[in-house]
Amino acid sequence: MKKFLKYTLITIAVLLAAGYLYITLTPPISPLETSVFKENDKEVTITYSKPFKKDRLIFGNESDGALVPYNQYWRTGANRHTIINTNSDLNFSDNILLAGEYSLYTIPGESTWKVVINSDNGFFGIVQPDASDDLFSFDAKSSILNDSVEQLSIDFVTDSIGSSIRLRWDLTEVIMPFK
Repeated sequence: MKKFLKYTLITIAVLLAAGYLYITLTPPISPLETSVFKENDKEVTITYSKPFKKDRLIFGNESDGALVPYNQYWRTGANRHTIINTNSDLNFSDNILLAGEYSLYTIPGESTWKVVINSDNGFFGIVQPDASDDLFSFDAKSSILNDSVEQLSIDFVTDSIGSSIRLRWDLTEVIMPFK
């Protein structure tokens, strides 16, 4: 009986160690990325997981098998929800986002996306945050790209109009201006 218990404990310890090493040493399928915007004293970061297209239909109708169907909740990346962190107040379409850390999720459409800022940032997986924690939402225009983007990319762009968060994946680009 003592030998059985001893070997059982050793087996469990080896399996736990192997699992831990697998999780920590294997690169994630959708790696974590952080994009940073710095201007004067303003710093904004967006942390998200970057899934690959892998010959799939990304945005489209659910009936066509789209990975991210139109008019449905999307955590805007893979794994954990997309997190936006800012050290100063931001203005999105006349909505003020106070300095802090929030989750950002979207509801994609064919030509316009609904972008939602939620006060809860501790979500993992496909669970939609509680709508009562939504601070505000705004519409962002999407456009079609000439060349496909294999891996989801969220970054910042600045042009003559101002600064924006830019999301690109497959043949879709979404611009979310802020001040």
